[in-house]
Amino acid sequence: MPHTSERPYTPVVEDYLKAVWMLQQVESPVSTSRIAERLGLTAAAVTAMVKRLAEQDLLRHEPYYGVRLTAAGELEALRIIRRHRVLELFLVEKLGYEWDRVHDEAERLEHAASDELIERLARLMGEPERDPHGSAIPTAAGEVDRGAYPALGDLSPGERRRILEVQVQEPEQLRYLGSLNLRPGAQVEVVEKFPFEGPISLSINGAPAVISHSLAQRIRVRQEEAN
Repeated sequence: MPHTSERPYTPVVEDYLKAVWMLQQVESPVSTSRIAERLGLTAAAVTAMVKRLAEQDLLRHEPYYGVRLTAAGELEALRIIRRHRVLELFLVEKLGYEWDRVHDEAERLEHAASDELIERLARLMGEPERDPHGSAIPTAAGEVDRGAYPALGDLSPGERRRILEVQVQEPEQLRYLGSLNLRPGAQVEVVEKFPFEGPISLSINGAPAVISHSLAQRIRVRQEEAN
């Protein structure tokens, strides 16, 4: 990714590409209705923009089926995602923000920050690999960890892991998880799972806690590192 202050795409285009990339991590191709839902726009507005992005060779659109990013579209999406996640980490590590307040700030800043500024911030923080929520930060070359990690909600009672990523943006939920110390790096063990996708009883760094099944499905875990 070149270090330049010139932005080849508008903030609106960047938001679309980022939204499609995020949705592609769950389903591919991505329906225009899912894009509209994520961005809070009408289906007609999304359909019109998708057509424009396809004409710019940023998306491939198959009517009645969905859209996928092209190689050029994915590179630009990863560029804006890198910008967002580096900014989030800088706000937490250097400016003392809580992790539940950084998403909206980074959303505003990511469209104004130059690539040079982002690279300087990344170097200042030692070229970090993950943001405050544990999400992988793409490299300046557009590489990103694509590993498949299990959800906390898929573990069985007695299984112990480390929290890798908290895929939650809602400030209230992040504050709740923070109050439980359920953050990246925390050791977590499933103590009990109630039936019919009921609550899950946990031990977090040795302390008891209970969270919903739906919330546990948005938390990714990794194996304990070998001693």
